[in-house]
Amino acid sequence: MRLKAYAAQTHQGPYLQVNEDGYDFDFDNDLFMVLDGFGGSGIGDRAVEKLKGEIKTFYTQLSDDPNATMPLYYNPRNLLEGNAILNSMINAHQNLYKSNSEKPVNQRAGSSVVVAARSDSLLVLVGVGNCCAYHYRQGTLSKIIVEDTLKHLSKGQFDSRFRTSPMNAIGMYPELGYQMREVRLLEGDKVLLMTDGLYAYLSEEEILHHLNRNAPDAQERVNSLLKLSNSHGNLDNQTAMILEF
Repeated sequence: MRLKAYAAQTHQGPYLQVNEDGYDFDFDNDLFMVLDGFGGSGIGDRAVEKLKGEIKTFYTQLSDDPNATMPLYYNPRNLLEGNAILNSMINAHQNLYKSNSEKPVNQRAGSSVVVAARSDSLLVLVGVGNCCAYHYRQGTLSKIIVEDTLKHLSKGQFDSRFRTSPMNAIGMYPELGYQMREVRLLEGDKVLLMTDGLYAYLSEEEILHHLNRNAPDAQERVNSLLKLSNSHGNLDNQTAMILEF
């Protein structure tokens, strides 16, 4: 299955001065990710930049060698790519958690992340924290990585911004909680990765409309989603990535 179009955008949003979100990709290894960092200026943003490099480097070392020993995690039911993603994320988590443990609380960083890797006609996704992923096929939208946030623990009426606070993240707790999903791709499928600066302000009907409608290119789809989120009152950093097959 060929990746026909790709687009991504990250922005600090209309009110913040620093962007702790980020995205990265490796077309040679069909690896894609979006990240939502926290910790503040010079902390969360730097952590995200470091995590991107660590995950890509570790993943490449493992995925390039089918006989490689998975040093931190192995499940025979998973694809090589899924095991490689998890080893990469666990390695990055352990490094950041150790670094955080040596710092005062106000100097600690963390990050939510969704990482996706393609293996022929299969796409493997692993999510941690408050990022999410949608799968679009023939006019139907389904969430394949569900955000792990405070909203799933409380039905209170507090501000929706706080309901997207992550319940897990890289560098946050000793054990890394995660979701893994595999999607068999068909021609015409689209996969959308997002941080909470988008999905928290968009309905699934609005997301479906933007993926379903004709657009000049994938980048225009991404940009229009960011603009719509801002028009609905977004106050956060925002990142989106679209993969079109």
